[in-house]
Amino acid sequence: MTEVDTQETGNRFDEAFERIKKSTGMRTQVEIAKLLDIRQSSISDAKRRQSIPDSWLIKLYQIYNLNPNWIIDGESPQFLGEQRGGALQVRDAGDAYGRKPKHYQTPVCAMSLSPQSQGGWQETPVETVTVPEQFHRPSLLVVRMDENDMEPLIGRGAYVGIDKERKTIRSGGLYALDMPVEGLVIKRLLHDAENARFILRSENPAFMEQTVAADAVVERVVGRVAWVFQEI
Repeated sequence: MTEVDTQETGNRFDEAFERIKKSTGMRTQVEIAKLLDIRQSSISDAKRRQSIPDSWLIKLYQIYNLNPNWIIDGESPQFLGEQRGGALQVRDAGDAYGRKPKHYQTPVCAMSLSPQSQGGWQETPVETVTVPEQFHRPSLLVVRMDENDMEPLIGRGAYVGIDKERKTIRSGGLYALDMPVEGLVIKRLLHDAENARFILRSENPAFMEQTVAADAVVERVVGRVAWVFQEI
């Protein structure tokens, strides 16, 4: 292998690892290692071999629906099920058999605390949105993002679907939490096991991280973010 080839291979690995960091919101090798449930030394080994392990690709697909080809080569789409133009490809299994897809008129709740609320955030519908069958479930809560703290991943005005049955926290995932004074917020949760706490991270770097005791976070989780509808 020539010196140029070696450099190109190294750049490809670095670029792939940067794509992993940006798409997961992680900033350090320590955080990536916790997310993938591997030793930090495994990242150094992978870099030395200039290869992204298949086990990483599988886990990133399971957690974030990230396309392995996008991670390795930057080949669109970034998420499986997304068209190259970035629009979500909505398909119904019944289409091939002539069954008309169903749509559900679903309430959209405000994220802020209502004046009448006592003891925390309450589901207060303010409008409705049509949700395709593939994205509907009995445990679905839909809210409209009212702040820009999760931009560019979730923009202000985006409709966010939250699965209220998925309350088990996996470090690095996006969750809705009922927070005092603030109401409902959406944050990326990172487990800091050493200090028995969670880091609540915004995607927008202008917003500071928050830390909350692990027990307190568990009590405040409303559900995990399942999908986002927004203009791109």
